[in-house]
Amino acid sequence: MTKKSNSIERCDCNVIHEDIVNQVRDKMPQEESLYDLAELFKVFGDPTRIRILWTLNEAEMCVCDIAVLLNMTQSAISHQLRVLKQANLVKNRKEGKAVYYSLVDDHVREIFDQGLIHINEK
Repeated sequence: MTKKSNSIERCDCNVIHEDIVNQVRDKMPQEESLYDLAELFKVFGDPTRIRILWTLNEAEMCVCDIAVLLNMTQSAISHQLRVLKQANLVKNRKEGKAVYYSLVDDHVREIFDQGLIHINEK
């Protein structure tokens, strides 16, 4: 990701545009929803979880296969999958002794894809 300038442009006046402030305030989600959204984005903040999400974006996979693919232990993968499942980003199904994981729905795929589009913008 390319670094952008750190300077912040500021207003040189003290005029409050009340109509715009009120319009945005009326549309602003409840504090609890914003908190939940921040927690969701925290889950995306871990490189290992991102690698797992990328994997599951491509195919449903069992824990053993994810571990081999990412060169990690099954225990480490299971720990991260537990976090992703608690955040309602992945789901699992059992087939015999194997447990297969996949993304919970297309919303997760869209969040992931939009993030990739954003970081690859020139």
